[in-house]
Amino acid sequence: MDKISLNTLGSHIQSLRLARDLSLSQLAANAGIAKSNLSRIEQGDGNPTLDTIWRLAMQLNVPFGNLVAPISATLGEDGVQVQLIDQGKDDPQVDAYWMSCAPNTLREAEPHTPGTRESVTVISGQLEAGTVEDSKMLAAGETLTFDADHPHLYRTTEHWATLLVTVIYAKGDKS
Repeated sequence: MDKISLNTLGSHIQSLRLARDLSLSQLAANAGIAKSNLSRIEQGDGNPTLDTIWRLAMQLNVPFGNLVAPISATLGEDGVQVQLIDQGKDDPQVDAYWMSCAPNTLREAEPHTPGTRESVTVISGQLEAGTVEDSKMLAAGETLTFDADHPHLYRTTEHWATLLVTVIYAKGDKS
């Protein structure tokens, strides 16, 4: 992520933390990250992983998309790149992401808030997606919708996969 995006994300995280009257220590402990790491992120000096951003969003009680909305940079780690495309303002809230996964990549995702559903449409390549208990192999042009309030996964084969991910939050969930 570029320096401007890191600064913007850090400031946004700090303002959300302060609005919730959380100390740096409280948020770091709740998110399972070191206080020094959170401090660096808030100062724009860190380079947070997708998992770290996800844990911060969960502890700040905001959808991942709300946390990253102020930045336009692609986020990535371990063969996965994600970029927020758009966020709906209706009820239910809908977030749309572009995602690209390198060959032989497994991305395990933590559950979203209760009632959240996710749709994955493969644009190119092949991808196994769904809940940990019930996943399906998808090819280009195929879509799968599943309950994303359970642990879920994305797993590629020996080729890159590009996909559109739509997260549909439960009606009334304006976290």
